[in-house]
Amino acid sequence: MEMEIDFEKMGGLVPAIIQDAVTKNVLMLGFMNKEAYEKTIATKKVTFWSRSRNCLWTKGETSGNYLNLVSIQNDCDKDTLLVKVHPQGPTCHKGTDTCWGEDNTLNPILFLSELQDFINKRHEEMPEGSYTTSLFQKGVNKMAQKVGEEAVETIIEATNGNDEKLVYESSDLLYHLIVLLTSKKLRIEDVAKELQMRHDPEWDKKRRTAKSKGEMK
Repeated sequence: MEMEIDFEKMGGLVPAIIQDAVTKNVLMLGFMNKEAYEKTIATKKVTFWSRSRNCLWTKGETSGNYLNLVSIQNDCDKDTLLVKVHPQGPTCHKGTDTCWGEDNTLNPILFLSELQDFINKRHEEMPEGSYTTSLFQKGVNKMAQKVGEEAVETIIEATNGNDEKLVYESSDLLYHLIVLLTSKKLRIEDVAKELQMRHDPEWDKKRRTAKSKGEMK
């Protein structure tokens, strides 16, 4: 179904917020008319309407720094677009990653959600030859045992190893923990939410209050 966009509200144009699909950083703001939108969809290269030059312009057509289209979403009022892209080089004409002079760097912590999604897919499809599949097939007890083994190896590297090996073993521990969580229909984000709650200075008081109420029932 074709997206319904209200181009008439701003005289034929709608703002287009450009966001990196991977890093989630906002790269720039441009404007599209119907023709620019249709060309973006057709070519998979983000195209705008230049208000200063009064013509279409495909970002990167002179610099080579294209914005490769991933998806387009319309907002609740149907008059502002969120355009997710894979940028090919810096976005700003001044040579910076974004039009606000910020570095478009990926926060590695975001990869945990991507890894979680990957492990979920393994759990759903159970492809043959996959190490993750073999873990699920062994059952919860074996998975829990593997988490314990990786925890011990992490402790050994923390006390007698070096930083590189500590990071390596910690990665193994976290991976196997996510597999275990997935088997229990949980996600790593559930752990993150728990940690976020505990970050509240009032968390311990609230926890004790909730526990007391539970005991009184």
